[in-house]
Amino acid sequence: MSTKLSVNINKIATLRNSRGGNTPNVVQAAIDIQEFGAQGITIHPRPDERHIKYRDAYDLQPVITTEFNIEGNPIKKFVDLVLKIKPTQVTLVPDAVDAITSNAGWDTIVNQSFLTEVIAEFKKNGIRTSIFMDTNLSFIEAAAKTGADRIELYTEEFASQYELGNEKAIEPYIESANLAANLGLGINAGHDLSLTNIQFFAQHIPNLLEVSIGHALIAESLYLGLQNVINMYLYKLENVQAANE
Repeated sequence: MSTKLSVNINKIATLRNSRGGNTPNVVQAAIDIQEFGAQGITIHPRPDERHIKYRDAYDLQPVITTEFNIEGNPIKKFVDLVLKIKPTQVTLVPDAVDAITSNAGWDTIVNQSFLTEVIAEFKKNGIRTSIFMDTNLSFIEAAAKTGADRIELYTEEFASQYELGNEKAIEPYIESANLAANLGLGINAGHDLSLTNIQFFAQHIPNLLEVSIGHALIAESLYLGLQNVINMYLYKLENVQAANE
């Protein structure tokens, strides 16, 4: 099967919040994105609710017919939200309260006990768990001991280096993905993946199950249209599958 595309709709919520009201409508956007072919919807509620609001998570729950992925730092408010909604997947991200965007993966050695406890609670409730990770092999080994189902590789460094023409920037991600697979972890990826780099990334990362893309996809849609852009991503991901067969 080809890598699944989960669309992060935070930026749609940011646009809505900039004027108040309900335009663009986040729930309708999720419905449309799924109809356009995306295989998942991702949201990342933050404590200050500057884009996706906690209310949005509840409003979205009944309309998600694909996979629902909720990202965030597992503070109590976030944990309570996830346990009530029971999405397909929860992705744990070590965001600082004032972080503009996600900017680092977990230190799974220092936080192993904490993550193990949180993950056990989510898995007891039938929720697939993923840990947001840098390409640190020691941390990936420790992640496997937490009981997580998957890791999500933090791809900002790859994206920035690839834009500069440095294709060797993919190498730590290949090594990390191979180790994760050997340890029984599924592999997701996200952050600054775009139409420019997605096919190269997916071609080189073995066992890539899912990519979560928001900022670039919404920015590209301003010029090319949302339905068109989603289908462009799907085409690139499907072509990776065909090339590897």
